[in-house]
Amino acid sequence: MTKKTKNNLGTVLTMSLAHLVHDVPGAFLAPLLPLLIEKFGMTVFMAGLLDFFRRFPSIANPFLGILADRMPIRYFTILMPGVTAVAMSLLGIAPTYTFLAVLLIISGLSSAVYHVTAPVMIRHVSRERLGRGMSFYMFGGELARSLGPLIILGAVSLWTLEGTWRLVPFGAAASVFLYFRLKDIEVERKPIEKGEDHAGKVLAH
Repeated sequence: MTKKTKNNLGTVLTMSLAHLVHDVPGAFLAPLLPLLIEKFGMTVFMAGLLDFFRRFPSIANPFLGILADRMPIRYFTILMPGVTAVAMSLLGIAPTYTFLAVLLIISGLSSAVYHVTAPVMIRHVSRERLGRGMSFYMFGGELARSLGPLIILGAVSLWTLEGTWRLVPFGAAASVFLYFRLKDIEVERKPIEKGEDHAGKVLAH
């Protein structure tokens, strides 16, 4: 394995870790829902709306894609795991149902931004080994669905529902780590030329 291939694999693994870190907090809501229902005295309708609040920002995906085409997408990939982790870790200390909804909307918007931009990054860093890159990237997301409930319920067991804010530093630290690992990656999109495939080319500088 050449040095270039080793470096490439390291960046792919970093992107897989970023997907894991981002999607772990996304799995916090379902395990916390019974506790939140009890805390706020929610009706079934109010409880059902919580997941809607988190998923609703995804309707902005086409506009986020336009924004991503005009800005350095590495910063979205770096920041969004931390934003999602912070918002979801604060659910336990939300003082009102409205505040809870705002946190979920922030988390949903962060998730939408991340999932629009991260696949472009993994396509870029994978280079000619796209299958390998996507497999690692998807593995990180799938593993997060298993680890998320375990982590949040472990936090509740240790610190109670109101103590889940103690997970905030871990989310912030993840974005700091990603910054130093991904800050120098630049993605440039060139116009599709005759003979290129439908996706065009993504070149690094």
